[in-house]
Parts: sequence; structure tokens; C-alpha cells
Amino acid sequence: MSGLKATALTISGIALWLAPPFLLTRKVPLHNLTTGATLIAGFACCLEARKLALKVAKEEDFEALKERAINADLLDEIGTASYVSEKQRRLEADAILASGSAEVEAKRKELEAAYDNDLHDSASASEHPDYPIYLEVRKAMEAGKSVTWIVENILKMGGRKFADGKAKLEAMLQQFEEEEE
Repeated sequence: MSGLKATALTISGIALWLAPPFLLTRKVPLHNLTTGATLIAGFACCLEARKLALKVAKEEDFEALKERAINADLLDEIGTASYVSEKQRRLEADAILASGSAEVEAKRKELEAAYDNDLHDSASASEHPDYPIYLEVRKAMEAGKSVTWIVENILKMGGRKFADGKAKLEAMLQQFEEEEE
């Protein structure tokens, strides 16, 4: 709206400035007075337009300054928050590192024990690679097959490997029977 006012005042000032030489003739009484009044009015319109333009420019500068201040404040807040969180993380890390070595050692042993128990539990008999062979051996024994037949046909260790096969059979039977108990 201020821009429209400034434009209207500028146009009016120019019109009043140019009007006396073209519109007023010498036959008009008080010609010089009328010419002077129109020139002064035109000059006043131009000054008012300038004043309005400066006011608008100052308002725009103020708004831009406000916008920059808000942005700077936001950046400052973000920077402060990140600095505080980084400092807090450092303090927590220092507290962890500063904790007693006995406490750390106790926690390490607890974790090792839990990990070893998990490994021992996960290595159950059913997951052992020889377990299917053991099941086949048990079926053959229940069916009344001899040790020689089991070593030669199931373990496939006949001939020179028979003694190794017999030892493997005994070890396998002992291992899986202990785990079943």
C-alpha cells in the first residue's frame, strides 16, 4: 500500500511540476502565483513520496534484520545443544573409563561365563555332525547288527581302517550316551 501511495505522489508531483508551463496561459490572472503554488505542491508530493519510500525501505531492512537474528539464534541453539550433548557423551565415556578395574574385570568375567554357557548350550548333541551317524548306529544295534557290520557298513571303515573305525565307534557311543544322561 505504501508503494502505491509513493507512486501516486510521485506522478502527482511530476504532473504539478509540468502543468504550469503547458496548461496555464499568460491571460490567467495571478499567473505567477498559480505557477508557484503548483510547483510547490509538486515538490511537496515528491518529498512525501521520498519519505514513504524511505519508510518502506527501513521496514524491509528491519524485517530482514529480524529474520537474520532469528536464523542466527536458531543456529546458536543448535550449536549449543550439540556441544552440550558431545560434552555429556564425553563425561559418560570418562565415567566408564574411570570405573574401577575390579568392577570391569568382574563384568568381563560375567560376560565370558555367559558366553561360554551359550556356546556350550548351543553345541548340543543334535547339532553335532556325527549325530546322524550315531542315530544310525543305535538303530543297527537295536536291530541286532554286530560291531563288525556297523564299522564296515555304517562307518565305512573296513579292512586296514577297521581298528580306527572300532575306536571311533566306541568314542562316539561314549560321547553321545554321556550327553543324553
